[in-house]
Amino acid sequence: MIPRINSIKPLPDYKLAVAFDDGKRVTYDVKEDMNLPGYGLLRQVNGLFQQVQLDQSRTCVFWNDEIDLPSDAIYEYGVEQAEV
Repeated sequence: MIPRINSIKPLPDYKLAVAFDDGKRVTYDVKEDMNLPGYGLLRQVNGLFQQVQLDQSRTCVFWNDEIDLPSDAIYEYGVEQAEV
């Protein structure tokens, strides 16, 4: 089953705070993906990183037609956060 994202928030230093429907909360460091095609735009275009969006299926976040992240990668590789 593909994890569905409940909410997403851009953080400083190219990190994302992501909450999933099952209650898991992670911080995902997008800097680790900056060597992938297209991701350099997140550094080059001022304000683009803060424009992160969630797709309708809630299984992918994206910035434009070329830069996206699947929810399962965020779920698996994000650093789990304790609930506050």
